[in-house]
Amino acid sequence: MKSKQKQRPGRDGLRVEEPAVVYEYADSARDLETGEILARIRRGLPMAEFETLRDMFGISAEELAKHLAMSRSTLVRRRKTERLDPLESDRLVRFARLFARAREVLGDSTAARDWLRMPARALGFATPLEFAETEAGGREVENLLGRIEHGVFT
Repeated sequence: MKSKQKQRPGRDGLRVEEPAVVYEYADSARDLETGEILARIRRGLPMAEFETLRDMFGISAEELAKHLAMSRSTLVRRRKTERLDPLESDRLVRFARLFARAREVLGDSTAARDWLRMPARALGFATPLEFAETEAGGREVENLLGRIEHGVFT
């Protein structure tokens, strides 16, 4: 299945391709097949995906890089090459998936953004973003969202 190309105005007024992987999770427009997402992760996602997720979370590039286990010098290199490596890409998709799930449970992007950045008692007072820096932590954040969705006291 071919994914739809989303277009949006760039900073300089030119049209740029909408970051596909983050867009698919954020807008629940499931046009990309799992195999295509995996292939893109293995190739390394473009830095445009990083910038889109940074905008969605409303955090600095340095803070998002920290959550993706990237040093400042690595962030500078990635901006020059305009591509993340496969491990960074995989982590980025994890955070995009969590944002989409939080938005689904909490009702809108602002509530999801705020919830992901606020310390949670159920996570030992870490923020969901901090907790999700590992796959196991990300799964626990997903479980917490499921409990919230079903009204289970956490």
